[in-house]
Amino acid sequence: MNFFEIVNSNVDSLTNNEQKLLDYVIKNMDQIKNKSIRELSSECFVSTTTFLRFVRKIGFSGYSDFITVIKYTLLNNDVNSKSEMSPFVVNQSEYREEYLKNINETIRVLDNEKLNQVANIMNKAEKIYFLAKGFSKYTAEYVEYLYTLNGFVVIFPKNFEQRKLMHLNIKSSDVVFIFNYDGEDKELIEITQNLERKFPQLNLVSVTGANNNTIQNMSDINFYLFSDEIYKNKIEMTSHVSLISIMELLLYQYNEIFDK
Repeated sequence: MNFFEIVNSNVDSLTNNEQKLLDYVIKNMDQIKNKSIRELSSECFVSTTTFLRFVRKIGFSGYSDFITVIKYTLLNNDVNSKSEMSPFVVNQSEYREEYLKNINETIRVLDNEKLNQVANIMNKAEKIYFLAKGFSKYTAEYVEYLYTLNGFVVIFPKNFEQRKLMHLNIKSSDVVFIFNYDGEDKELIEITQNLERKFPQLNLVSVTGANNNTIQNMSDINFYLFSDEIYKNKIEMTSHVSLISIMELLLYQYNEIFDK
């Protein structure tokens, strides 16, 4: 009984407004789990009737069923995240299914309007900056290579010193991508805050996990992804394929629009 498994088969039938409701629910699951339908409808600026219709359309019998499944999904995810960081032991067939589900869900919820919006921003930008740390840094190196091959001027500061000095050369006409799964990295948050203060017109695009987080809320545009957190020997080995999928699809969308 997983929220995303239930919703998955109904996403394609949603209208734009219903997709926005789903987007809000996914990003704020932990906050809405104890709210009444009246409270949640008010937050989403829709009537209780409209929200109940939406709940049924995405696969639930009613609001109580909707909230129960959200609580179960959050509890299950919490148990998984708190499991011991022991060697990676997962049934191969089960992990393969979850792996594919995460990629599929990431692509399904990808907002085409946002892709077009970012593609247009990229077309006007002089340079593209990537901000990433930890495991995301290695994914960003591939994305840097890919975008450079497509003719973009890409700047990817790979260490603390370079990230600290990046504001010296950046311009308001540039675009900055921030890759951070939990969206709570203190250094990246501080850099983002400094960029917002010095360059209020700068376009900030983030790719984070599907939770309500600081970097997401600070960004002009956010894409969220799904991935299971995995550790081996206390080292994070979370898959970044979903991140690559988003950035590749964005590039393909750009090339389709501008025929590059």
